[in-house]
Amino acid sequence: MAGHHEADHDQAGHDRECAGARRGLGWLLIVTAALGLLASFVITVDKIELLVDPGFVPGCSLSPVLSCTSVMTSDQASVFGFPNPLIGLIGFAVVLGTGAGLLAGARYRRWYWLGLNLGTLLGVGFCMWLMTQALFEIGALCLWCMLVWAVTIFMFWHITMHNLRHGVLPAPRALVAAVLEFPLVVPVTWCLCVVMLIAVRFWSYWRTFL
Repeated sequence: MAGHHEADHDQAGHDRECAGARRGLGWLLIVTAALGLLASFVITVDKIELLVDPGFVPGCSLSPVLSCTSVMTSDQASVFGFPNPLIGLIGFAVVLGTGAGLLAGARYRRWYWLGLNLGTLLGVGFCMWLMTQALFEIGALCLWCMLVWAVTIFMFWHITMHNLRHGVLPAPRALVAAVLEFPLVVPVTWCLCVVMLIAVRFWSYWRTFL
């Protein structure tokens, strides 16, 4: 009988731990998706303003390097024939709804988590491609775009961590343990690498402020 009560106690503790993990992930998805939606909305509005008035200057066009105008008017800004931020408006809305569902106690099936992981993988891959285009082809940066890059990195990594933790993505136990032990190492290092690339690429510009 005592063993039965201990098992119930352990199960209750596990359930509380899982619920806490879901709430934490839920809040992270809500915050990152909200920031992504804000950036996508602002870029979309500025893009429309540019189409209506070619002389319009977005508020984030601060210099030849920090120039949203240069980025928005480039071919890379409409890779699929329509403005890229429209993808963000749809994708971040899905993630925001997922995060809200987690806070409300929703449980999603394995196929949903795999689909969400694939979607954020494609999203972060697209962001990294756009980053290389901004650095080495366009030669200018959009501050709102960089916000999208950052939140997508954290979003993708934490969804991947969730899937590793719950066995949605099969992986060696040692790898899963290492990932869960140091959850911020990958996204922080990733973002720092992006910052370093930006610093090196436009060093001649940054040093004018020194």
